[in-house]
Amino acid sequence: MTSPGPADLVVTRASPDDWRVVSGWAADEGWNPGLADGDSFFAQDPDGFFLGRLGGEPVSAVSVVNYGADYAFLGFYLVRPDLRGRGYGLATWKTGLAHAGGRTVGLDGVVAQQDNYRRSGFELAHRTSRFSGTVPVVGRPTGVRPAEAADLAAVTAYDSACCPADRPRFLEAWLGGTGHRAFVRHTDGRLSGYGVIRPGCDALRVGPLFADTAEDARALFTALTGEAAGREVAIDVPGTNAAAVALAEEFGLVPSFDTARMYTGPVRPFAVERVFGVTTLELG
Repeated sequence: MTSPGPADLVVTRASPDDWRVVSGWAADEGWNPGLADGDSFFAQDPDGFFLGRLGGEPVSAVSVVNYGADYAFLGFYLVRPDLRGRGYGLATWKTGLAHAGGRTVGLDGVVAQQDNYRRSGFELAHRTSRFSGTVPVVGRPTGVRPAEAADLAAVTAYDSACCPADRPRFLEAWLGGTGHRAFVRHTDGRLSGYGVIRPGCDALRVGPLFADTAEDARALFTALTGEAAGREVAIDVPGTNAAAVALAEEFGLVPSFDTARMYTGPVRPFAVERVFGVTTLELG
């Protein structure tokens, strides 16, 4: 009997319920997905999630989420382990990338797959390292407080300066996600950073952590982890920001794995020096 090939794969848009299956695959890979990430992801681009099926059974996935007219981000590129090497992943990948149209596409991929991504037109921008561990708990620093609904406009504007694209729909859902805790810091009467912490499968995940200075980032990180006594915390730190790496090390966190941030083309300038923690490796 002939095994099913790529031509037998049916790739369709995925629903939020479908994506719970894919999130389970991501957990099996050790990616530590956030427990309530899906609602925020679908809020940005509900048409950007794809599932490959054989005989109605899910076997492959990819997300390509569009941010405006110029930028998209690819994530969740997965094939069930027992069915890898048969072309199902590539077929799903091609369907997902078509959703981006002419946009520049970014991804945070495993380093070992860089050459494969290059063959699809991606070029390395920088490495990102996941730092994790338990952190000491101290009192909440001055100038930091929980984010409120009235902060949304200022946080959205600040976020836009730290990203290759505006993402107001995603951000509103992310700040209010189930189990998500967001903090803001003000310096001299203006917003000088914000951060979010959320529960994951294996550890609490901090992201984003955007701040004007290392001092602002330190204060926010202290507040974010203030209720995490004895629990594992993880943050994805871009290698381009030496101050961010130093901050993670200062809190006793150690690198566990690296990913490669890659793009298919140019992205708009953004404040890379403010990025102390990436929002999420799945959506940028």
